Amino acid sequence: MKNLIVLVGVIFSSISLIAQESTYPLFESCSENANELEQKQCFESTFKTYLFNLLENSKDQTEGQPSQVGLIFDVDKEGQFNLIFVNAENESIKSIFKKAFDQLPQVKPSKIYGKPTFMQFNMDLVYPPKQQNTPIDSLDKNTNKEKSNLTESLIKAKQEFDEIENETKTYDGELFSSYAYIPLSHEIYNRFDREINLIGTNSHTAQKPFTYKDVKPYYDFKAVNDSLSFNKTSWFGRKLFDEHLATVSGKNYWLTLDFGVDVQVGRDTDADLNTYNNTRVAFVQGGVGEKLTYYGAIFESQGRFADYFNRLARSRAPIDGNPAIIPGRGVAKDFNSDAFDYPVTVGYINYRINDNFNAQIGNYKNFIGDGYRSLFLSDNASPYPYVKVDAKFWKIKYTNIWMQARNTNLLTDREAFQTKFMAIHHLSYNVTKKLNIGLFEAAIWDNEEERGFDISYLNPLLFYQMVEFSTGTEGGKVMVGANYKYKWTDNIHSYGQLLIDELSLDDISSGDKSFRNKFGLQLGIKYFDAFKVKDFDLQLEYNQVRPFTFSHNKISTNYTHNGQSLAHLWGANFREIIAIARYRKNRWFGHTKLIFGERGFEPEADLDPFYGSDLFGTEDNLFSETGNTIGQGNRVNSYYAELEAGYLINPATNFKVYLNVIGRNFDATTQNERTFDNNTVWVNFGLRTDLFNWYFDY
Repeated sequence: MKNLIVLVGVIFSSISLIAQESTYPLFESCSENANELEQKQCFESTFKTYLFNLLENSKDQTEGQPSQVGLIFDVDKEGQFNLIFVNAENESIKSIFKKAFDQLPQVKPSKIYGKPTFMQFNMDLVYPPKQQNTPIDSLDKNTNKEKSNLTESLIKAKQEFDEIENETKTYDGELFSSYAYIPLSHEIYNRFDREINLIGTNSHTAQKPFTYKDVKPYYDFKAVNDSLSFNKTSWFGRKLFDEHLATVSGKNYWLTLDFGVDVQVGRDTDADLNTYNNTRVAFVQGGVGEKLTYYGAIFESQGRFADYFNRLARSRAPIDGNPAIIPGRGVAKDFNSDAFDYPVTVGYINYRINDNFNAQIGNYKNFIGDGYRSLFLSDNASPYPYVKVDAKFWKIKYTNIWMQARNTNLLTDREAFQTKFMAIHHLSYNVTKKLNIGLFEAAIWDNEEERGFDISYLNPLLFYQMVEFSTGTEGGKVMVGANYKYKWTDNIHSYGQLLIDELSLDDISSGDKSFRNKFGLQLGIKYFDAFKVKDFDLQLEYNQVRPFTFSHNKISTNYTHNGQSLAHLWGANFREIIAIARYRKNRWFGHTKLIFGERGFEPEADLDPFYGSDLFGTEDNLFSETGNTIGQGNRVNSYYAELEAGYLINPATNFKVYLNVIGRNFDATTQNERTFDNNTVWVNFGLRTDLFNWYFDY
């Protein structure tokens, strides 16, 4: 045992001595007594300082965009630097590095067991160098002077900025491999809609927005954008047609900064009204490591729209005295005498916990469904604050969203808009290679005194109907639903939704068309590469929602936010058929949209009697408890046609130029301030940074 202890001691002593005898090459400014890590740091920082000075003072230095340069070199037994290999864009850069290496000073060679030896290095640098010039002949003098006044740790601290600069690299489209959201734009999502829906994929397409990382196995944005690149050489040309305005990228981070616009000029010919929109947007998105991504955007806007859209915005005016709510955007104030000023901010922070779990907090939009519309949760309302947690494993994806919405027609005692809370979850299950089914549930409750956010709804596995019952039957509102998607072929799939707000089996069996039978139905089909024409896609969709769906016995717990429906933008008491054709080729895109609808509105603007269309009506003013049918009340036949053609100017920022023509015919049985006859031809020409869907088909 004693001999074993002695042997172990000898081994550890030998390892210690060997470690002490193994050294890095040493510049004069580096200490022989430092440990190996400190020697390494001193060698690398001093080497880069010498090399960068030589490169910057070179007469052959080239100008241009910074590029990555890979070096393989060694320091031999005599302390001489020998360049083995240079990986650079062109021969001139290689020549500059070879000349610089010939001028590097001799150093003390690396040692092992006290004997000189050679040591090989592999480094990545950026050329042209970003470090400021420091005279070579004064380098050791300055370093020694600093060393005499500073501790070794402070000397290293003074090198931190240079090390960060040296780690900075050229941005290489990290956005398109990250967990950042793809903007909710029908045109953008149509680019990969076929690929992500191929038979055999394990994707879950009903839960949007998607991330670039999730879509990359099916559609590589970076590769497509590179194929569309104009390869402009001027700074202005690159920024306008191919690149982000500003980018930063390093070892564990990336960031893009852009400015955008949504500038439209147009005319409502029937109302003899000139229209415009002037939106300036600044947006940033980035990542830290592979798991954390973030996004933020500020929209500052003024606009005047077609007559029907202006009147719709004013009819939803909030109770605080502001004149309007712009659908899809938010509360507006007057601008000049006949326009609106409406600022909007959005953003989120996303953290990918692991391959199975993702968490996010933000002020943004979500969409649940495979159709153009959604009866569960749509993106036609204003952005809202929320927390979202996704779980994905096997053939299942489970999404939970907890959000706070505002009732702009109700004020608190302190004259703020009254708020309400919502808890939503959606389970998506790929039953087979062709069939996907989903389950949806949503609960809404007041942010009332002594309640606030009810933690009973934090449990994602409970049926919210049971939670509502336990908190009091009048404590909130619960809706449930189911959806499906079936892939007939790689190019054709059908989809649908069934939303149940309040369903009475007794009333259904009695056949008396009770107001309690609140439900909505969606059926749709998509045909990709229609008639064997690549990227020509067709979509046909039917939606209907019975009267009184999404409303409640209290207006504070209806399914709305900022005066707008969180599901279908028409509210309730309607049926519609939508036909959409889309086509794209290279940077060109276009679509045609036709919508035919039958709708029923309240004859009186005060919603008394209440026929079940406006989501802000209550059961206190019911038209009738029985005999309720779609289209009852102030019946309207609605026709909407839209034609748009455009060109993608910059794929990196989704900056587009487009021409849009809208034709709308709206014939009401009874005229009032909310429901009125209106025939519209609205022509628009614009430049837009496409970051969200904007719906005008009301």
